[in-house]
Amino acid sequence: MLYEVLVDAAVINPASQWRHATHRKPNARQRSLVNGFGGAHPADQQFRPPASIDDVGPPSPVGPQGGTEKAGSPQPLTFLQPSSLVAPCPLGPDESRREVMEPSPAKGKPQGRLLVSTTLDAKDELEERLERCVGIVTSLTNGLSEREANDAITANVCKGPQQHEEVCLGLFALLLTEPPQAQRCYRDLTLVNRDGMNVILIKINQILMEKFLKLQDVCRTQLVWLVRELVKSGVIGADGVLMTLMKQIAGGDITSKNLWLAENVLDILVDQREWVLKSGMLIAMSVYTYLRLIVDHGTPALLVLRQKEVDFCIGLLREKFMECFIIGRDLVRLLQIVARIPEMELLWKDLLHNPQALSPQFTGLLQLLTARTSRKFLACRLTPDMETKLLFMTSRVRFGQQKRYQDWFQRQYLSTAESQSLRCDLIRYICGVVHPSNEVLSSDILPRWAIIGWLLTTCTSNVAASNAKLALFYDWLFFSPEKDSIMNIEPAILVMHHSMKPHPAITATLLDFMCRIIPHFFPPLEGQVRQGVFNSLTFIMEKRVLAHLAPLFDNPKLDRELRSMLRERFAEFCSSPSPPTEGRDEGANEMKMEESVSLEMDNHVLLDKEDGCYDNTEAAFSDDEEEINNKGEGNKKREFRFHPIKEAIIEEPADITPYMDQLDDTMKEKVLQLQKGSDTETHCEVMQEIVDLILEEDFDSEQMSTLASCLAELFKGHFRGDVLPDEITEESLEESVCKPVCLVFRNLCQMQEDNSGFSVLLEMLAELYQKQPKIGYHLLFYLKASKAAMGKMSLYESFAQATALGDLHTCLMMDMKACQEDDIRLLCYLTPSIYTEFPDETLRSGELLNMIVAVIDSTQLQELMCHVMIGNLVMFRKDSVLNILIQSLEWETFEQYSTWQLFLAHNIPLETIIPILQHLKYKEHPEALSCLLLQLRREKPSGEMVKMVLSRPCHQEDQFTTSILRHWAAKHDDVLGEHIKALLIKNNNLPRKRQSLRSSSSKLAQLTLEQILEHMDNLRLNLSNTKNSFFTQTPILQALQHVQASCDEAHKMRFSDLFSLAEEYEEPSSKPPKSRRKAPASSPRSRKGAATPVSNEEESASSSASEEEDSKPKAPKRKRKGSSAVASDSD
Repeated sequence: MLYEVLVDAAVINPASQWRHATHRKPNARQRSLVNGFGGAHPADQQFRPPASIDDVGPPSPVGPQGGTEKAGSPQPLTFLQPSSLVAPCPLGPDESRREVMEPSPAKGKPQGRLLVSTTLDAKDELEERLERCVGIVTSLTNGLSEREANDAITANVCKGPQQHEEVCLGLFALLLTEPPQAQRCYRDLTLVNRDGMNVILIKINQILMEKFLKLQDVCRTQLVWLVRELVKSGVIGADGVLMTLMKQIAGGDITSKNLWLAENVLDILVDQREWVLKSGMLIAMSVYTYLRLIVDHGTPALLVLRQKEVDFCIGLLREKFMECFIIGRDLVRLLQIVARIPEMELLWKDLLHNPQALSPQFTGLLQLLTARTSRKFLACRLTPDMETKLLFMTSRVRFGQQKRYQDWFQRQYLSTAESQSLRCDLIRYICGVVHPSNEVLSSDILPRWAIIGWLLTTCTSNVAASNAKLALFYDWLFFSPEKDSIMNIEPAILVMHHSMKPHPAITATLLDFMCRIIPHFFPPLEGQVRQGVFNSLTFIMEKRVLAHLAPLFDNPKLDRELRSMLRERFAEFCSSPSPPTEGRDEGANEMKMEESVSLEMDNHVLLDKEDGCYDNTEAAFSDDEEEINNKGEGNKKREFRFHPIKEAIIEEPADITPYMDQLDDTMKEKVLQLQKGSDTETHCEVMQEIVDLILEEDFDSEQMSTLASCLAELFKGHFRGDVLPDEITEESLEESVCKPVCLVFRNLCQMQEDNSGFSVLLEMLAELYQKQPKIGYHLLFYLKASKAAMGKMSLYESFAQATALGDLHTCLMMDMKACQEDDIRLLCYLTPSIYTEFPDETLRSGELLNMIVAVIDSTQLQELMCHVMIGNLVMFRKDSVLNILIQSLEWETFEQYSTWQLFLAHNIPLETIIPILQHLKYKEHPEALSCLLLQLRREKPSGEMVKMVLSRPCHQEDQFTTSILRHWAAKHDDVLGEHIKALLIKNNNLPRKRQSLRSSSSKLAQLTLEQILEHMDNLRLNLSNTKNSFFTQTPILQALQHVQASCDEAHKMRFSDLFSLAEEYEEPSSKPPKSRRKAPASSPRSRKGAATPVSNEEESASSSASEEEDSKPKAPKRKRKGSSAVASDSD
């Protein structure tokens, strides 16, 4: 059997092999999951806790059985002793505040274990380390009062990073194993840690990815409670931990523990909604996760949970749809499955028919379906254990030895009725995430198609089987070779190819599904789906996944009706009847091949030796695969038999005979003349006669579709090759539009729209468009190139509305995409006209811009920039340019640089797009940052510019803010000083909450006082060795004094060197004159010994913020020893 191979004589426990496999060196792609983990023995996967989750119950908002102190409140540090997990006693108010710490038994080793284990299991390294850390904490605090314990721990933490980590991990371990003390442990942890909880976050992620299945139930409850507290406290990085926790919610599993986890994580997301809305990735990941889980929670007992999930998903989709848009096409797949739920049905209808109700930036379903789903979403619906097992099978297990592993996986995850829905997740993961290297592909490792075939054969539900097939073909439907990967579509074609002999029913049902999905997936987009499938099959042959498709589509094992449907849908890939001599050769080849009985495994596309029709060419799968070597003469004869149909074969009378019977005699005669004609002039004459027949009043409109099919077949050659002439002149352009199909265009241009014949001819063109999608951009070319069509570009809008798409934007984007794929020069030629004639369709989103910059070269880019500067082309406008530039952040490097070059060619003020700075991360968006940096250095700083620059998070490696501030400080020091003064005073007067500003979870961070001070301090250090006098300006010194007078001690200590610049500055008693002079280059702090004279001239306070400053108390002056103010750094 292909998917089920008999077990070898040696009985090996697959789970044991998975566990031992982790000691081997994984490849780079697997390292994050396989390294240090690996699956546990099935027995180890079962929990054996002293109490069930139901016994423990969900934690209370203030901590499980804990005290009532607020986390992070300024309480004295209290380091707790471990106690037994057996019959824990909650601490009373008096006990929770006792001064003297009691000695702990067993030398600080907690009596409750972190992980479930047996006496045969080796001691876990992580658990041992946490126990050691608990011992360190207790040894430091044994017998000490609370104050003494505080001093001892603080002194130990100050010794170095190792001691800091040990204390934090000790408190973390106590929090997990001691529920009664969890609240106080967390409070102490927030006060003692000095790295923003980083060491704790790393350890939580490690436990979630590697140890979660073996956690004691009590510890699991505590871990979820801790994540909740981290989220409530707004700890940076808590969003990543929460997404890792969501990954542990298994699909297709309605056991009590999985439901408990799903509900608790949902409660965190609902309760902390405002915090969730700050992270676009968390929004998308949450929606993707719970849309998928809704499918599993349809039983009456789970309707309450399902309703909570539905409300949560709908709320985020309606409020933050563009954040959810980043999911890509799989968002449509998930919504389609749950669309019959009443609340979801309303959203589904808006998605299909009223996309603007979801977001002004959302243009329709096609925009979402053409966006590829990122691997991170496909991977998030498999638990780490499932993921590890699949990676092991696709990288370590030999083909033919997989049955034991498949059986174990099926028992563990696919044995229940609910687990039917998990197969979709597994198939999408295998297609979209598991992309083996060329080394693996050329080995005898278990191929992906074999695993998918096994998953399909184990489907017992018709609904699950349909969804699984859709998951397999989903990337085919809107496949684009430029955006999508061959690895996403390769498994489906190989499953069909290799199942033909052992499982012909699987091949037949997949081929049938592939044919029927084209018209039925979404009828208005039938043309796009057909093109996507066509692109997939073409790319499969180009990449030599299969050398030829005819053996698959024309196989005699398929029933006649299916083969007929395949020939109708995919005529280009079906073989023509072979001559008798060739048939005899084929029979000889079959006999020769059947003599060989060995099963070759040189490649993971295994050769079926019994079938002479399969090519012996070694397949190439990866995009970067080298060109296949030329084959010997012996292979050329066999390859020739299965080449795609030649043009001459297509144009034979037999190809259109089925259509001819449906035409009346007059039309049939004209079509035959058109077929027999040999030159273009004759074709044009006959075509005009056909147009005249169509315009006659007695023309039977029922034969319109048949006529369109005939014309599409006859003119297929006209749609091959480049449309635009090599040398563009008036004569060459007129000659290029003298084709038979252009006769239809010319007649439409000569008619009035209220003419009855106009609608008939337009209907004819729409029918032809259904058969040949390239008609669209050929019409656009005709409307621009032909003198007869001058000023008639609006005709295209009428054409678009007459097509099955019925929408100008969708039709235009599809036609420009087809043009991009066929003729890049024509795309650039049409671009100015398209942007000019259809500004509402082109300027409101970056869809067309992305098509252009994805394929143009530097010469074409320069030509487009010249068009912009001359005034022939406008590609951006103020109301939408910011959104388009934000969209471009996901594009390739050259695409982004081209986009910025085109933007800079426009005369759009930089302030229009300066808010994009809040979206840019220094490691992820270097292209945009470098272009912005060069443009900002040419600008005089405005208040909004300075605000946006200062609102960037401070990172040691990110020099963007410091570099532009330094440049402005040298060129526009007075203007910059005034703007910074206004921002400092304004933010100093705002109410401040205790928070950290290095948050990466907030997509649009707000500017705060601490952030400004951090950037100012960085600028001070950068200017330390220069003669720049920026920090001696009166506005800066005034602002620093103002801030110092009202900030807390922590800020005064942290920015002491910055504040010291203004310590010796004094406000004059009288109103300062309007003019001022430059302050001395040396800072106030650098003057040693003598008293510093007070400056007689100060800068006038120009803003209301500075007037408010006069009423504020000034910071007390302190005498201190002079030093280099700019060069010193107390930190």
